[in-house]
Amino acid sequence: MPDLLLLAPDFLLIVAGYLICRHTPLGRGVWDGAERLVYYVLFPALLFGSIVREPLSLGAMLPLAGSGLAVVAAGIVLAYALAHAPGVDARLHASGAQTAFRFNSYVGLAVAARIAGADGVAWTALLVSLCVPLCNIAAVWPLARHGGHGYARELVRNPLILATASGLVFNLLGLRLPELLSGALGRVGSAAVPIGLMAVGAGLQFGALREAPRLAAALLAIRHLALPALALVLVLALELPPGQQAIVVAFAALPTASSAYVLATRMGGHGGYVAGLVTLSTLVAMAGLPLALAALAALR
Repeated sequence: MPDLLLLAPDFLLIVAGYLICRHTPLGRGVWDGAERLVYYVLFPALLFGSIVREPLSLGAMLPLAGSGLAVVAAGIVLAYALAHAPGVDARLHASGAQTAFRFNSYVGLAVAARIAGADGVAWTALLVSLCVPLCNIAAVWPLARHGGHGYARELVRNPLILATASGLVFNLLGLRLPELLSGALGRVGSAAVPIGLMAVGAGLQFGALREAPRLAAALLAIRHLALPALALVLVLALELPPGQQAIVVAFAALPTASSAYVLATRMGGHGGYVAGLVTLSTLVAMAGLPLALAALAALR
C-alpha cells in the first residue's frame, strides 16, 4: 500500500467512530463502555499475546528498544522544559505536557501490521511494553504535582503496565501458552485495534486550544516534528534492519494517546484543552506519519 494511504483504513475507522457517536443512537454512553472494555480487557490481551508469541532475544532487540526509549525520553525532556517558558500557564502545561510524548498504541499496532506484518506487531508490542510505564510515570508526575495527588497506586494498578510486564517476564522465562489458550487470547486481542480506533473517533473534539495556542503548537511540534526527526537520526546511525527502522520511525510519528484526556480530567487538569490537542494530533498524524516514512525511504 502506498505510504500516503497507509493510515487510510485506520482513520476511516476513527471517522466511523466519530460519526456513529454523534449521529446515531449509539452515543457517548456506549463508547464509554467500549473504552473501558478495550482498556481493561482487549488491549491488555493484545499486548500480552503479542509479547509472548515469539521468543525475545535481548541482545538482538537492544538497538530497537533503545531507540524507542530514547525517542520517548527526548519527548519528556522537551515537554517538561516548556514549563519554564515565559507566560506558560501551569495547569495547562501540567495537563497537556503528556501529549508531546505519549502515543496512540491502537494506531501504532495497526500501522505496524501494515508495515511489517506479525514481526512489526511484535516489535511494536515490545516498544509499547517498555515505553508505556515510562510515559505513564512522566504523564502523571506534572498533574500530581499541580493537583496534590499521589500516583504510585495508580501506576501499579495500570492494566497496560501489568499486561506488558507480565508478558515480558513470561517470555524471558521461556514459558509458552497452550495452543487452545493462545488461540482464544488472540481472538480477544484482535478486537482491540478496530474497537479502539473507533473509540478514539468517538472521543474526538476540539477543545479550548485558544486559551494557549503557542503552548499547543510547541507540544505538537515536539510530537510530530522533533521526535520523528530524532528517530530518523537514530535508526540510520544504529543501522537497524529496514523493517525495524520503519517501525521506530512510525512509532515516533504516532498521534498522541487518546487516554490523555481521561488522565487529565481524572486528576483535575484541563480536560477540554487536552481533548483539543488529542484531536489535532490525530489529524496531523494522518499526513505526518506517511511523510516520516517517506523521509526514511529517501534517506536510506
